[in-house]
Amino acid sequence: LPHNKNLTFKIKNRRETSIQHYKMAFKSFITIAALIATHSPVTSSFTTNPQSKNGSPTPTSSRRRITTTFMATTTEPETEPTTTPPTSDEETLNPRLSGLANMLDDGTRKSHSLAQNTAFVSGFFKGLGTREAYCTLLTSLYFVYTAMEESFDASELSAVKSLDDAELRRVAALETDMDYFYGREWRGTIAMSGNTKRYVQRVREVAKEKPYLLVAHQYTRYLGDLFGGRMMGGMAKRSLSLDEGKGVAFYTFDDIPNATEFITDWYTRLNDLDLTDVQKEEIIEEANLVFDLNIGILEDLEGSPLRAVWTLTINTLKDKLGLGSS
Repeated sequence: LPHNKNLTFKIKNRRETSIQHYKMAFKSFITIAALIATHSPVTSSFTTNPQSKNGSPTPTSSRRRITTTFMATTTEPETEPTTTPPTSDEETLNPRLSGLANMLDDGTRKSHSLAQNTAFVSGFFKGLGTREAYCTLLTSLYFVYTAMEESFDASELSAVKSLDDAELRRVAALETDMDYFYGREWRGTIAMSGNTKRYVQRVREVAKEKPYLLVAHQYTRYLGDLFGGRMMGGMAKRSLSLDEGKGVAFYTFDDIPNATEFITDWYTRLNDLDLTDVQKEEIIEEANLVFDLNIGILEDLEGSPLRAVWTLTINTLKDKLGLGSS
């Protein structure tokens, strides 16, 4: 009997050790994923590659990296920045190198800690863990974008109007996805989570008191959707084994055939806004708050990040081998 007790203790101890190792490995994976999200290069389809006067590409220091793909991207140089500032020709071809566009990219990148990025990546994978979690995410986004786009409609501020492109609006796309998952009678059955309410209240608050801060919401959400939409939609399809072309309308931008040209034009208009220096700084602060508000939405989800990662990996391998997703 003492031998059996000792054996039971050893088995229990090994099991607890294995669980701890599993938790540590998973946390390490999420941290690595956050680092990858922070430093992964922009895909060629989304880069603006300014040319010098002789037609050759500009130096490496002017090329940029994506910080997040679910939210608006922030940038950092691939190499140590040079002391030579970009020329006016470079700034014209790539508006992200100057003005409010550069201030937002730089100001948000510096404020996003590894812990925040880790929480964001982990939360996003939670949203891909089950259809229920993904539906909850879509529901939260539906409430947020409804508040945003109603605020844009009501605003008379030229700064908001000039960046409010019909091609970027997401409510109609979210309604399509909600119809797919819930059926057509979903409008009377959904409710906001706690952090979604906080997010919506903030949108309506700035729309009423400081409408120019809506620019931060346009920048953070819409550009993030456009930058990461193709990748996010593909991950959702594989993780949840969705029907082809279904449930990912939110991440699809059929009315924007050339994302590079569209983003360059959007950043140019952003730089042309008639704003004071104080207002620009407030917009940067608001953009960082929006990042935190979106983390809050992800924290409300009930799902397993590990399950999402595992399913995504297996289904991606099956696709590569021509076996199809399960």
